Amino acid sequence: MRIGELSQRTDTSRRLLRYYEEQGLIVAARAANGYREYDERLVDRVLQIRGLLDAGLPTRIIRQILPCLDTPRTIYFPDATPEMIATLTRERDRMTDRIRCLARNRDAISAYLDAVLAYRPEASGD
Repeated sequence: MRIGELSQRTDTSRRLLRYYEEQGLIVAARAANGYREYDERLVDRVLQIRGLLDAGLPTRIIRQILPCLDTPRTIYFPDATPEMIATLTRERDRMTDRIRCLARNRDAISAYLDAVLAYRPEASGD
């Protein structure tokens, strides 16, 4: 697929897709006419990248953990330094805290919505 279709299917700007390519997060083949050609599997990959970026991970870490998201999974980190492991541990813990916070907020909104919907006074018979 061409960049426009990938952009549309992932709701990601073309500029951002080019940036992901520059960062080594996705790879495009080049057609004979020079246009980028993206594999179908990159739809899920781009959505994963966006989710990880939204969670606050920098692209340098995302690039390293992307192989863990593939199927079949091939995990190989010859450069997994103690600093990298500490960074990943912090990021994982930060995400866990954020998930808890989001779940609390979702539950509070649900409880509020349930209360609002339960309190629907009958329309007066004027």
